Amino acid sequence: MKLYDVIIVGGGPAGLFASLELVKENSGLNILLLEKGRDIRGRICPISQYGSKCANCKPCSITCGIGGAGAFSDGKLTLTSDYGGVLDEYIPKSQLDELINYVDSVYVKFGGTREVHGTDKEKIRDIERRAAAADLKLIPAIIKHLGTEKCYDIIKNIEDFLIDKIEIKTKKMVKEILTENGKACGVVTEDGEKYLAKFVVVVPGREGADWFKRESERLSLETKNNAVDVGVRVEIPAVVMEDITDVVYESKFIYYSKSFDDRVRTFCMNPYGKVVVENNEGLKTVNGHSYKDIKTDNTNFAILVSKEFTEPFKEPIAYGKYIASLANMLGDGVIVQRLGDLLSGRRSTPERLKRGLVEPTLKDATPGDLSLVLPYRFLQSIIEMLKALDKVSPGIYSKHTLLYGVEVKFYSSRVKLTNKFETQIENLFAAGDGAGITRGLAQASVSGVVVAREILNRVK
Repeated sequence: MKLYDVIIVGGGPAGLFASLELVKENSGLNILLLEKGRDIRGRICPISQYGSKCANCKPCSITCGIGGAGAFSDGKLTLTSDYGGVLDEYIPKSQLDELINYVDSVYVKFGGTREVHGTDKEKIRDIERRAAAADLKLIPAIIKHLGTEKCYDIIKNIEDFLIDKIEIKTKKMVKEILTENGKACGVVTEDGEKYLAKFVVVVPGREGADWFKRESERLSLETKNNAVDVGVRVEIPAVVMEDITDVVYESKFIYYSKSFDDRVRTFCMNPYGKVVVENNEGLKTVNGHSYKDIKTDNTNFAILVSKEFTEPFKEPIAYGKYIASLANMLGDGVIVQRLGDLLSGRRSTPERLKRGLVEPTLKDATPGDLSLVLPYRFLQSIIEMLKALDKVSPGIYSKHTLLYGVEVKFYSSRVKLTNKFETQIENLFAAGDGAGITRGLAQASVSGVVVAREILNRVK
């Protein structure tokens, strides 16, 4: 049984940036990072590598491993505190903005781009006016697009930098967090190995949301439910939104449905990108990637409906997974449907897809009927959002537009934290998407930095 100073559970952006910060000043701390997935070089998806169908790899190399789900995302760094998480509820906005700039500089150090999008205020103002006329709100932001393939290189560079400075164990699933006398003292893995440490940092990402929820309940940590986001991924010809994506790259539109007043938003826009499958422990959902150097003729983005649940319901993650399981049941994975077929009340077929003007970039999707999967409330809000977006970018509300389903964001229940992201158990910290406080690369990375700096202060 080995004793460490710090154990980090999870090798995503929060875990990696906590590690980088802890070794930055040659602190001499003995650090262990445990990750249930593979190292970055071992993360090979059969779909992207060989063009085959999803092989149900366990764990999924798209969502798990060093770099987290962000390693194979389109790699957008949002250089604003307005979205990407709720860290501004814990940290003053001015401090958060400084930290975002800091993590950006670290990404640049390891190979990130210096090119930014969203700085042309006059053109952005024009998009805002068009959006307002359609009852949409544009949230402008300065964004860097790292690119899916560049993300891999950056994570590889970070892992290579850390490999001789901390101990990294991959394919190690943590089963339980250990405590003694109200303090964190280590972890136990699924294979029964016990590791002890003075500080435990839990950053399991979205993939570990269920596990951390169970552990929080077992440890009697106070939590509250986040909203569940359920929706579809939209695929259109890239030229339809070119005048917007060339200016802001990631266009964040917010809409409140007329039928139900539910909050609907665009998310993870991928100009000239491709639609992909994510495998969450056997549950297949849809996402999008966008490469830096490889372009397709299509743009894809998610439309997500956010739903806050009240008492007595306490299982938003299970609810989202249930909806995704319906799509898997009907379509053997992800379903794709033309908007025209959905509005006509019929399923899409391979023949109807071939007659469409948009060629699907996800070849593994099954033509089907999303109205058999999504609840009416969600579907109606999505259709309203598409109509509103069509007023800003004519061509979105076309019968040829492709809808993939379902896309679900499994945000973890948010555990009660201090402004240093310490839980109610002393020396047990939680951060990143897995703690329910971030929703993107930049703020997840920031949360890891904040935790590491607090640990260094205590050690000193």
